[in-house]
Amino acid sequence: MKIARALLALPGLAALAWGAVLFAEYALPLRPEVFRTVGWLVGGPLLNDALIAPLTALLGFALARLLPPRWKTPVITGTVITGVLAILAFPLLWRPYGTPPMPGLHDTNPTLGLALTLAAVWLAVLLTALRPRVVPPITSVVPPITRDAPPDTRDAPARTPTDRTGTPPDPPGAQTDRPSY
Repeated sequence: MKIARALLALPGLAALAWGAVLFAEYALPLRPEVFRTVGWLVGGPLLNDALIAPLTALLGFALARLLPPRWKTPVITGTVITGVLAILAFPLLWRPYGTPPMPGLHDTNPTLGLALTLAAVWLAVLLTALRPRVVPPITSVVPPITRDAPPDTRDAPARTPTDRTGTPPDPPGAQTDRPSY
């Protein structure tokens, strides 16, 4: 297992080293843009770790305590997706052309796009929470399913009796050429 982990870590470390080489080519010699880039590279994760992730976790924790069970999973999922979308939209909302230009990206209104995406996410949350349950809730009448317990056969279809030859009998009222014993 340790060898597999090491083999999985090697490509990540190689990509990290390549990124460091590319950043060194960009950053040297030092100039004002390099300090803004370092601020953005360091500030983004710090902003996420210090503000957005804790707020999302606190909101999810509070919602898990306050909401009924049917609403917990969809609302917490919607909250996490909203946090991720806020992180992704932040550069475009913070200042115009906050990212390198891409065809079609700057032709739209990022605020409207974020609002429509969040409306779709929360509509899905609402529809998911209001959908009828497919699986009935667990009650105390049925014993829990465990690996050690024998299978519960109360709901299994009954086996049909067979005659001595191993064939099932004819249904009642069927015409047969065989004499009955």
